[in-house]
Amino acid sequence: MSAHEVDPAVARAMDDLLARARDGDPSALDELLPLVYADLRGMAARIMGRWRGQDTLQPTALVHDVFLRLVEAKEPVRLDDAAHFFGLTSRIMRQLLVDRARRSGTDKRGVGWTRVDFEEALNCPELSSSETTLTVDAALDALAEVDTRLAAIVELRFFAGLSVPAVASILQLDKRTVYRDWALAKIWLRERLEP
Repeated sequence: MSAHEVDPAVARAMDDLLARARDGDPSALDELLPLVYADLRGMAARIMGRWRGQDTLQPTALVHDVFLRLVEAKEPVRLDDAAHFFGLTSRIMRQLLVDRARRSGTDKRGVGWTRVDFEEALNCPELSSSETTLTVDAALDALAEVDTRLAAIVELRFFAGLSVPAVASILQLDKRTVYRDWALAKIWLRERLEP
């Protein structure tokens, strides 16, 4: 399965619609949802194809859960542009999967947890357990404390399954920067995940 590319025209249309929404135009969000739904569903399908233990969750349901989180937020969510939108929705998907993994592992309370090689997890088409999900999530949280851009790149590459050109477009970075940061993030995370 190839990594997803974000159409630059769609990103520009999203930026315009998000600007209209910030200016109080309620029809802008009505126009935004159909524009991004296919991209979000594709993102969710890639995530679901990679994560075992989520067999009862369908990509459509994950997208709907993301929309619920956005709509039901205590504070209104301000989405500045396409990069912010995809970054936030990727993070919400990750949080939803981590929450499910935590719920499924509550009876274990950590029994049998093992450290996981991040590179191995990246090379595997599927993550094998809720423990792996939680381990990678904790490492990513630690990375975010050190460098938020590296963490954003990992979220978009690993969790959302986006290609380097797509990540570069969303984060408004040069592709070489994304490649370099992706390599650095993998090294940093590997050091924390290897036994």
